[in-house]
Amino acid sequence: MTAIPGLSDAIEGTIRDAVEDSITWPVRKVIPILPGDYSDLELKPTGVLEVKLVQAKELTNKDLIGKSDPFAVLYVRPLRDRMKKSKIINNDLNPIWNEHFEFVVEDPLTQHLVVKIYDDEGLQSAELIGCAHICLNELEPGKVKDIWLKLVKDLEIQRDQKNRGQVHLELLYCPNGMNNGLSNPFSQNESMTSLERVLKNSAEGKEASPNGSEINNRREVIVRGVLSVTVVSAEDLPPADIGGKADPYVVLIMKKAQIKNKTRVVNESLNPVWNQTFDFVVEDGLHDMLMLEVWDHDTFGKDFMGKCILTLTRVLMEGEYKDTYELAEAKSGKLNLHLKWNPQPIYRDYQ
Repeated sequence: MTAIPGLSDAIEGTIRDAVEDSITWPVRKVIPILPGDYSDLELKPTGVLEVKLVQAKELTNKDLIGKSDPFAVLYVRPLRDRMKKSKIINNDLNPIWNEHFEFVVEDPLTQHLVVKIYDDEGLQSAELIGCAHICLNELEPGKVKDIWLKLVKDLEIQRDQKNRGQVHLELLYCPNGMNNGLSNPFSQNESMTSLERVLKNSAEGKEASPNGSEINNRREVIVRGVLSVTVVSAEDLPPADIGGKADPYVVLIMKKAQIKNKTRVVNESLNPVWNQTFDFVVEDGLHDMLMLEVWDHDTFGKDFMGKCILTLTRVLMEGEYKDTYELAEAKSGKLNLHLKWNPQPIYRDYQ
């Protein structure tokens, strides 16, 4: 049976994961000396780690023809039923997943999140592109951490310094019983504003039926609203024309809704100022993304100059902010943006 393609690797992987978990968990053993209840000293679930796998960039290509088909495996403990797998992005070394995963945490002081990026090989075993990890004690409870992690070949032994790419994560650790008014920006059942919190609390309670008996209704909060994006300006754009200038404009795209807008063209400038505002009606703010692409306008075509990709997590939590973002896939360049969120929560009953 082990000669069947893929089965041998699966068996070996299952055994390896079980052994790894058994020797690294639990990291604390309570040995009672005197009779008594020591249950409070035992390690047990202490909270939930919310992970948004946003994207990766500059991944090593493992295919001879075409590009790798990357997917990610994430876990806190290497147990098969507690490991999460992303969808496969075909033929892309800069994949965008924007997927949310949830993990049980027993000991935030010693546990860490592991991310492994693989190249899908169809019927054959997937090939590891690179891996990364982050210790949970680096996370501030109730606060989102936006981080890029460098991929390495091995988490234990740094065998080489080869560039294998980076992975972009948004992380939030929520301890059990956290009651400090902070909301969970990744959970569909949590809200972003005080109004939504009030509505959510009342929606999840019991409602009286017309005949006086109580019925349980569950309602899901859908984070809907209007996103206002002001493209203020750009700085230090790479020259795209023979004369060392460019005629840049910005294309704005809501990834999930596939709604597009674009700014006007600013002629012969590497530091253009637009100050244009665009409003997008967003139906699912927790799972949509804003993509901004900078292009050089030419009479007979256009040239790509760079892009940046933003989740809506920050604007959902803060309501409004201004920031500068470096352009990806470009030698230089930054975008100055102003984002504002006007929530319009809606609710859907479900059993």
